[in-house]
Amino acid sequence: MLILKNGKLLTMAGPEFVGDIAVENGKIIALGEELPAENAQVRDVSGCYVMPGIVDAHCHIGMWEDGMGKEGSDGNECTNPVTPELRAIDAINPYDRCFTEACAAGVTTCVTGPGSANVVGGQFVAMKTAGDSVEDMTLRFPVAMKAAFGENPKRVYGDSEKTPQTRMATAAILRKALLDAQEYGRKIEEGKQDPAKRPPRDLGKEALLAVIKRELPMKIHAHRADDILTAIRIAKEFNIRFTLEHCTEGYLIPAQIKRAIEEQGAGIIVGPLLSERSKIELRNLSFKAPKVLYDNGIEFAIMTDHPVIPEQYLTVCAALAVREGLPEEVALRAITIQAARITGIDDRVGSLEVGKDADIAVFNGHPLDFRTRCVLTLVNGKIAHEE
Repeated sequence: MLILKNGKLLTMAGPEFVGDIAVENGKIIALGEELPAENAQVRDVSGCYVMPGIVDAHCHIGMWEDGMGKEGSDGNECTNPVTPELRAIDAINPYDRCFTEACAAGVTTCVTGPGSANVVGGQFVAMKTAGDSVEDMTLRFPVAMKAAFGENPKRVYGDSEKTPQTRMATAAILRKALLDAQEYGRKIEEGKQDPAKRPPRDLGKEALLAVIKRELPMKIHAHRADDILTAIRIAKEFNIRFTLEHCTEGYLIPAQIKRAIEEQGAGIIVGPLLSERSKIELRNLSFKAPKVLYDNGIEFAIMTDHPVIPEQYLTVCAALAVREGLPEEVALRAITIQAARITGIDDRVGSLEVGKDADIAVFNGHPLDFRTRCVLTLVNGKIAHEE
């Protein structure tokens, strides 16, 4: 058993307090103001802030390897706009140094997967930032199915004179893919009664069938307000679970966003905010967005979209949202428990609670102070980084 003593605990599950946290066999087993320390390894973290390991709700870590160029670029299969059968776990390099850098910044869980070149891009994975292999690091797979609206599919396929070249085509392609999955599911059910009617196995339709059955959420890339509304419209048509990724102009349509949350259970993941306006659909990019969403009673996560923003700067993104008026606690929740809830992994990570994974970040100052350093990171109860 390991006990971290005398830290300022930001549990994300209750009020801040000064005290101890005990971990054993990869799990948090106790929290309190003064835990008994007999037969325990003790680390004094007096003066430090102790918080749950940071969760990045949307990134592409391991899919675009650091400093590798084309050889390390494995996130977009730009040969077919519908590729739901693709699996992030088959492309991630767990030895990419960015995992180590993320861990050293207190980021312990990343939800990572394919990019947004395709209308349907493939399956995301939630994984830890420390471990010996993808299997060892995987927290949950699949955790979501990627889909994309807006400029990216248009640019990728329009340049090669293939569909989609318009937003109409992107929406139609997604509808058709979901309809095909529905039909595949119907034939499978028929095949249970009559084996002759059972369709040949189709990995893509099989993967999308989990979305149709609401077993797997769709992670929908949408920056512009009109693309966000199209995503909401199609999700309603097919009654699928979904999250709105980037949601750059979501702060311009808060009433519609809030309605999608209340009526359809949508999750909102905002970012990357610390970046240039590199394309037309980012013209309204603003760090004021989180505060506007908060003022309208909308809960959200903040993401990096790594490698757009390197993982280690997720706290900086949260801090800059605070500079624009977002309360500190809300910003911290957006990179811990809210990120975990929206991605469906809050049973394991996102807060310091008994029974959860012992993923813990210890900072020598307030986590949102740019001068602060992460001095100790635990992943599954093991020391993965220390200074």
